[in-house]
Amino acid sequence: MTADLRAPMSACPACAAMPASEALAQSKAAMKDATISLSLPGIHCAACISGVEGALARVDGVHEARVNLTLKRASVTAAPEVTADDLVAVLTGAGYEAHELDAGTIAATKTDREGRELLMRMAVAGFAMMNVMLLSVSVWSGAEAATRDMFHWISAAITLPAIAFSGQPFFRNAWAALRVGRLNMDVPISLAILLALVTSLWETMLSGEHAYFDAAISLTFFLLAGRYLDHRTRAIARSAAEELTALEVPRAWLVEGTGERQVPVAELAPGMLVRVRPGGRMPVDGEIVEGRSEVDRSLLTGETLPVFAGPGVAVSAGEVNLTGPLVVRATAVGAETSLHRMAELVAVAESGRSNYTSLADKAAKLYAPGVHILAALSFVGWWLWSGDVRVALNIAAAVLIITCPCALGLAVPAVTTAASGRLFRRGMLIKHHTALERLAEVDTVVFDKTGTLTAGAPEVMGLEGHDLRDMEVALALAEGSAHPLSMALAAALRARGVAAAEVAEVAELPGYGTRGLWRGEEVRLGRAAWVGAEAGAETSAFLKVGERRAVAFRFTDSLRAGAEDAVAALLARGVKVVLMSGDTTPAVEALAGRLGIRHWLAEALPGDKAARIEALQAEGAKVLMVGDGLNDTAALSVAHVSISPASALDAARVASDIVLLGGDLSPVPEALDVAGKAVRRIRENFRIATLYNVVAVPLAVAGLATPLIAALAMSLSSVTVSLNALRLR
Repeated sequence: MTADLRAPMSACPACAAMPASEALAQSKAAMKDATISLSLPGIHCAACISGVEGALARVDGVHEARVNLTLKRASVTAAPEVTADDLVAVLTGAGYEAHELDAGTIAATKTDREGRELLMRMAVAGFAMMNVMLLSVSVWSGAEAATRDMFHWISAAITLPAIAFSGQPFFRNAWAALRVGRLNMDVPISLAILLALVTSLWETMLSGEHAYFDAAISLTFFLLAGRYLDHRTRAIARSAAEELTALEVPRAWLVEGTGERQVPVAELAPGMLVRVRPGGRMPVDGEIVEGRSEVDRSLLTGETLPVFAGPGVAVSAGEVNLTGPLVVRATAVGAETSLHRMAELVAVAESGRSNYTSLADKAAKLYAPGVHILAALSFVGWWLWSGDVRVALNIAAAVLIITCPCALGLAVPAVTTAASGRLFRRGMLIKHHTALERLAEVDTVVFDKTGTLTAGAPEVMGLEGHDLRDMEVALALAEGSAHPLSMALAAALRARGVAAAEVAEVAELPGYGTRGLWRGEEVRLGRAAWVGAEAGAETSAFLKVGERRAVAFRFTDSLRAGAEDAVAALLARGVKVVLMSGDTTPAVEALAGRLGIRHWLAEALPGDKAARIEALQAEGAKVLMVGDGLNDTAALSVAHVSISPASALDAARVASDIVLLGGDLSPVPEALDVAGKAVRRIRENFRIATLYNVVAVPLAVAGLATPLIAALAMSLSSVTVSLNALRLR
């Protein structure tokens, strides 16, 4: 039996071609080098980086190895004879979990260009604002005539290029909206900034007393601060559909006559024979025609234990062959495989989530036209009353500036940043900018079983009831296998101080178990039918010594830390808790009873989970899905909001809105509490912004809003909103 490894991700080596040079031999050698990408889900520190790079560097043929801790990946440049399987074996021996990654399928991860751009523009606006404010203090202090005009011209020289650079995010978004005949929050922002600059220049050229340069640059700075805070709450993630596609095997061994050759999967067709070696993933959907083994379906179906695979058994793309070599007759390839159809299902579900309208978007829908109408009415009214276009334009500009949604722009990002920081300290990373708002609406929580509520690893029960002789023989046989049950049994026996018996000729039979000779008798450790025992409802490995009756070593799936506390806290809150799993009915029923979960569904396929969640939401439920595997990815995408552990498959983490950084589930109920408080703070901030407008707008319409009043009012509203948000911390 072989190790119960998660589905290894595979890479398509890419030739690194170099330009022609005088050193032709070096050029040819470089063109033959391959770049292999490896996924390293277990690394977490600088020591891991040096350990992985050191282990890879010692492999003959490896020219360069670089580890990216953020992406948990390694990029290796090596000679063509070095394969990804060789590197995975080396890292596994060094104690690091590693899987081959299909670098040609996953899109390159984007650098955070948007964040750097916003930060740079905010810094320029902040520096300019400080200088213009110093000049404005001089004007407010009583500077007159030529001195005042000089300060206004200097302010203009600072403000105009600063806003031309810093205000581009607002100007671009406003123009994009106006081109298609609609309004967004950036339209009144851009109009206010531009109108403030035009009126200020006009006033400066006419030696007027008031100019809005300080208000315009302050407005730009505060709004950029809000935009940057909003950006910080979102993780830049790849599409979960791309991650699923990356699990598809890029190459396969095609069986032809008496030989075999490696071909791209794209060249396969239904009816062809494919050989799948132990440890490899199925490249196609098909039926086994030769060989016996065990198949790990945990990532696709959630089944805890490997299943027997022999002639006539159907297999799906993405499943892992654990034990012996298999020959599979393809029935579906490429886009027709079940794995590819799951990727399409996820892509559809992801696009549907974007239909959620955030609180800020709802506020902007009403706010933008209201501000324009108010400013236009102020301009027309003052023009008709005074007959002076200059006065009317100044007052219209004041109305736009003082009502410009600075506090509104900070209302949501300030709260989400504070709430995200609090949850991060509790081990939860918020990825999606509307996740908190959706989390606050949750009334139903759906948990996956294997790898989510449970640790996904077997744990031996009741060893104290076994004879020491049996345990010594079982240890000797278990050490000869890398099957998940054998590994768990061996670890448990060694922990009890058991020494292995002297068993000779230990051999493993794929799909059955391990056998050997002890004191002249055949001993077997494996499946019930193989040793002549009767299988029960519990997961067990059976030991048969000679002709004596077989004894069972029973296993259970250990609970994840905090699982009991999390479920109990959710039920105490009145939240409906549902357990959905692809595991067997007895296993799911036992866990549901242990945790007090009344609603459960067993033997559920990925599509079944997604369909069940859609049905719940069609009935009006707001569902939080918590899962970790491929079989959960579609459900994570279709749920109202979703959480996955950091130990989950990449595709599941990308599909989720929130990542649980630690192994403890107890922060999940707290996340619901924090989300509820965050939404209440957002609504409070909207009310603060509304109250500010109720007080400030009459001053602006009445012509009493000088640049000083406008700047102070904007600053006061922004600071108030930010302080209210900090109450969440």
